[in-house]
Amino acid sequence: MRRLTDRLYDVVVVGGGNAALTAAIAAHDAGARVLVLEKAPETLRGGNSRFTGGLFRTRYDGIADIRRLIPLSDDAAARVDVGQYTHDDFYRTVMRVTGGQADPELTNTLIERSLPTMEWMKHDLGVAWEFTDLWAVQDGDVLRFTPGAVVQALEKGVGLVQTLYEAAARRGIPIAYRTKLMRLLQDTKGRVVGAQVKDAEGFAELPAVAVVLGSGGFQANPEMRTRYLGPKWNTVKVRGTGFNTGDGHRAAMDLGAQPFGHWAGCHATPIDADAPPVGDLRLTDKTNRLSYLYGIMVNIYAKRFVDEGEDFGAYTYAKIGDTILSQPQGIGIQIFDQKTVHLLEERYNTGTPVVADTIEALAEGLHLDAATLRRTVDEFNAHCPKGKRFDPSVRDGLATEGLEPPKSNWAVPIDKPPYVAYPCTGGITFTFGGLRVNSNAQVLDGENEPISGLYASGEITGGFFYFNYPGGTGLMRGAVFGRLAGLHATGTPAPN
Repeated sequence: MRRLTDRLYDVVVVGGGNAALTAAIAAHDAGARVLVLEKAPETLRGGNSRFTGGLFRTRYDGIADIRRLIPLSDDAAARVDVGQYTHDDFYRTVMRVTGGQADPELTNTLIERSLPTMEWMKHDLGVAWEFTDLWAVQDGDVLRFTPGAVVQALEKGVGLVQTLYEAAARRGIPIAYRTKLMRLLQDTKGRVVGAQVKDAEGFAELPAVAVVLGSGGFQANPEMRTRYLGPKWNTVKVRGTGFNTGDGHRAAMDLGAQPFGHWAGCHATPIDADAPPVGDLRLTDKTNRLSYLYGIMVNIYAKRFVDEGEDFGAYTYAKIGDTILSQPQGIGIQIFDQKTVHLLEERYNTGTPVVADTIEALAEGLHLDAATLRRTVDEFNAHCPKGKRFDPSVRDGLATEGLEPPKSNWAVPIDKPPYVAYPCTGGITFTFGGLRVNSNAQVLDGENEPISGLYASGEITGGFFYFNYPGGTGLMRGAVFGRLAGLHATGTPAPN
């Protein structure tokens, strides 16, 4: 620590994931002396970003914009269908899934800067992009994507984090590992002028011109989860890093930062029932179970409890985990037959399914009541429409009739054995409540005035997501507002 405190830094960045590192690199490239504080040891660095699938949701007018990120021959471009996902499409998506409560100014900033930020990450940071392997369906010779959910970082979150740390290393940006933020320092005028931190040697004060908070949500803090989200979240499995415990929230609110957004909400994903209690870097995001659209889900009493086909998985998976946790013992069981099992994403390979030739044998393998499961499946099958085409590439309108809960799309009978089932639970990814920022990533106080010298990006910021979440928007938010935070912390105007 003494080596670090011997220097005066222009910008101290708290956190070690996508939001923090994009801020650090942007500030460095604007001429600032930057220090990154990573609470985790070096082997566990990277925050939640390292556990993600690397998906970035972005606006685009067509395949030409995607080709600015992923080099494609004309022949290859003709074999993918990405549609278009304009600014207005993106905005409508966010407002639809958040019940219209997302902050309009922040949402518009996120959308407008999404594609240029990905280009900056490619050209200046060295991030390589590829087509996502989520929510894409092969239709003959054409691979069709859910619009907006098209591009991911090469080698997903692991590759993204590795590339960002390599970019920081090329620039000589120092990283202080195992270093925890304790409190923010202010001068007599209220400006943030540094941070008090703690490492293995004890406490130290790091003076700085500005501080950027990119320290994630509070999802790994059971006390904060229980206080803000409710009792059922006390013992929930944490999908990502165990180091996101709300340190930045506490430090900022202690000096008057405004809490903002959906503090009772979070991103919660269906994961394998046997997933570890905290994210394991050997598995990263591979415990996800997101292909529930193509089957049915039942609880431990063998009864359906949710509309599995409400929408594309990109728009429902972040709230389905919450729904599963509300079931007895927090368990949901996904059941498929041979008509759809080939559609399951590859991450199901990390689990061990229960397979049986009859529904009764499946129930026995799952320790469910056989008569009830038989009745549930028969009732579902009887309400599935007949004579309509199943099409997983679109919202096919193949809906049950007169069934509660309904299945609004992709409702095909479960009747072709062998049957395959995967027990799952809800795993928390990140929390929605955070600090209020403006479009310059400045943290605001209770009177909506910027706290001089304090910036934030990523999961620590609130106002973006309420109740639900469009897949890929979290990493995009972190990069867009990380870059903005790094630039504005140095007094550098953001590019148009």
